[in-house]
Amino acid sequence: MDIAKIAMDGLTAASLAKASYCDIRYEIIRDENLSYADGSPDPIESSRSAGWAVRLLLDGAWGFAASDDPALPIDKLVKQAAGIAKASAMAMKDKVMLSPVKPEKGEFVSPYAIDPFTVPMADKIAFLADLDAVMGGYELVNSRSCFASFRKLEKWFYSSEGAELHQTIIQSGTGLSLGQVKSRRERAERSFPRSSGQYEVKGYELLSELDMKAHLPRLVEEVTGLLTAPACPQKTTTLVLANDIMPLVIHESIGHALELDRVFGSERNFSGTSFATTDQLDNLQYGAEIINVSNDPSDGHGLGSFGWDDEGVKSKKTPIIKNGILTDYLSSRETAARIGRSSTGTMRSEGWQNLPLVRMTNTILEPGDKTFEQLIGEVDDGIYMATPSSWSIDDLRKNFQFGCEIGWKIKGGKLAGILKNPTFAGCTTQFWGNCEAIGDKSQYVLRGTPNCGKGQPGQNARTAEGSSPARFSNIEVGG
Repeated sequence: MDIAKIAMDGLTAASLAKASYCDIRYEIIRDENLSYADGSPDPIESSRSAGWAVRLLLDGAWGFAASDDPALPIDKLVKQAAGIAKASAMAMKDKVMLSPVKPEKGEFVSPYAIDPFTVPMADKIAFLADLDAVMGGYELVNSRSCFASFRKLEKWFYSSEGAELHQTIIQSGTGLSLGQVKSRRERAERSFPRSSGQYEVKGYELLSELDMKAHLPRLVEEVTGLLTAPACPQKTTTLVLANDIMPLVIHESIGHALELDRVFGSERNFSGTSFATTDQLDNLQYGAEIINVSNDPSDGHGLGSFGWDDEGVKSKKTPIIKNGILTDYLSSRETAARIGRSSTGTMRSEGWQNLPLVRMTNTILEPGDKTFEQLIGEVDDGIYMATPSSWSIDDLRKNFQFGCEIGWKIKGGKLAGILKNPTFAGCTTQFWGNCEAIGDKSQYVLRGTPNCGKGQPGQNARTAEGSSPARFSNIEVGG
């Protein structure tokens, strides 16, 4: 199949239909998921899909059509998209405008050492079987699971403005969980690298790099402690958060809150809008002066890394909070035009069958200058929490509560005993305003989030959030 010729024929058809803009994508997505639970392998999930997507502007409105039928002529898809645009234009109050972008031609291949789809299936199963057997060798453990997940995405993008792009991206993920279940209401569980595992833009080498078996003795020891630990007390205190829970807080209270389509209200009926409205841009005190957050899809191995987004905007690092002040949003060409700015390159779709949406890429809290010993040692009385287990946030991305798998009391600058069921709550700007210290670069980790939901109909996106541990004052915990 001559992908370039078909795409060019489609762009010609869009021009003849009087479209003011058109882009055409062709994507091939291959997924593979393996898992073990309590000594037994689960069924292997393997899939491959491929298809065309046409998006165009006609009479100032969007039209979109997609198909996985290789026999369907591209001009038929263009005609379908044009018909939808004409119908949509009848209900439009304002015509869609796009911020300018330099059309590029190029190729991007994500960095990896071993293509996981060249590794024999028997080797992948053996890796998980061995990990499961080691976990099962601990007498205390009566509940255990582990998984490995791989994706290979190949996509082509052509636009009426002259863009011609080809990308190949490989993503891998793995993780484990173990614990003791006493009843439906009583259990102690620890996960690694965190409850959803770790995903990166890497190949099969990620599985060995994480060295998961080396962490099992510590995890089992923590499960033992949780079985007899007291519950997290309810109080206002100093809170230190590990670098595995910080990314989820960033994801929910910063990433989603600064999606510009959400700010404009397009998520209102699904999962809310945002308190961070555009009249506050360059003025809102989002957090303390030490808070610096960037959107960076150019970061090599982050799960939200790519060469260009699904509008052909080249990946780049963009500060969105600088010295605590809101300075930009996650935006598309359309939403950026509404505030007189350029797109930050965050327009992405789940696959060929979906319209692209404004999505997080790699959302990064810049490291501070504190060692872990200083983060804990400077606290006379407080709590340290690690590994997310639950979360909730209101429809304005303002008030939230998070739960963790494990916590520790901090007394006199030292960890002083495990706490079970630790939780903390806060208001976004007050919480980030109370950040008094951030760990240094040596503690920084970029955590992948493989299942970020958004939109109607719903789409799943893969994102990443980077952070070191951080310390906050006057935080409500427990309860």
